Order: sequence, then structure tokens, then C-alpha cells
Amino acid sequence: MRVKICGITNLQDALDAVNAGASALGFVFYKPSPRYINPIEALKIVENLPPFVQTVALFVNETTEFINEICQKTKMQLAQIIDDENIVDFSKLNIKYLKVLRVKNKESLENLKDEYYLIDAFVEEFGGAGKRVALEWFNDMDCYKYILAGGLSCENLKELKGYGFFGVDVSSAVEKEKGKKDKQKMIDFVKVAHEIA
Repeated sequence: MRVKICGITNLQDALDAVNAGASALGFVFYKPSPRYINPIEALKIVENLPPFVQTVALFVNETTEFINEICQKTKMQLAQIIDDENIVDFSKLNIKYLKVLRVKNKESLENLKDEYYLIDAFVEEFGGAGKRVALEWFNDMDCYKYILAGGLSCENLKELKGYGFFGVDVSSAVEKEKGKKDKQKMIDFVKVAHEIA
């Protein structure tokens, strides 16, 4: 199972995440977030990463132009997009993207297109709230294109076994404080994720 560690704000945390076995690193370009990183600092980190690590830019209700500009400036490989306000013209993005679904109920997961989604629990704020999606909503569903986020930790990760999720996304559960990662927590989380894959 692939693991994305989100909310990277410094090079040491990025390298520790990679060494822990993360497949992808997430950078938050949403200013109200305590994990926000400015594009200049993000680029410095990206340019010092080893190969075979995917860099992901997180956006919340931003314009198509803004997403294209930031991804180009920071050399991001993927845009992870919360578009609750339907601002984005996905056909005009210059970068590969992943839509985020913030689900309130099982019905939110019905009639989805056959594409990859990051699925998170709906909360009023954006990101790092630690709220979980009800796993029973995924019973009898094919989850191989879903990346699960929200409220995941070493303690509850094993509950995902058998669902076949493509990957998981973690932020607050591997932090020692908001915006600062804990090396051992990242190691432990990735280890459990790989054990249940």
C-alpha cells in the first residue's frame, strides 16, 4: 500500500519521510493551514529530494491559473485538489491531478467515475482534523483506486486490511506538533501500512 505523508514544511522532515518509506510527500499551499509552506521554501525541498519520490501540491478552492503557476514554480508532480466551490477548470490544468472527495455519507461514494480519488471525511476546516471516514461505507466496494485520508494512525490502520485501498494519506498522526513531523511515528506508520497491503 502506498503512503503519502502530507504537510511537509522542512527538508529534514521530507528526508525522514522518504527514509521511512513514504511513496509521496504533500505540500500544503493553503495559507490558513498551520502546515502551509510558501512556494520558495517548497522548491528548496523538492530540489533536494532523492529520485522516485512523488511530490504533491495540495490546494483548497483555488483557481486553475493559481494551481498551474504554483506547480510550475515548485516543480510539483501532482496537484491534489479540494474544489468544493467548483472553481477549477480541470481541462486547463498543466499538471496531473487528484480530486479530493470530502464525504459526509455513503451516498457520496456512489456513481463515481472510474478514476483515482483521495477520500477524506468532511469537516468544516480543511485538513489535519483527525476525523475518520466510516469504513463500513466501503463494504462491498472496489477500493483499488481510492486513497484514504483522515484520522488514520498506527493504531487503526490495521482495520483497513482487506479493503484493497490504493493508498493512505497521513499528516497529524505522524507529527510531534503541527507542521513538524516525528521521525519514529512516520517509520511506524509506513511499516504498518506495508504490512496490511
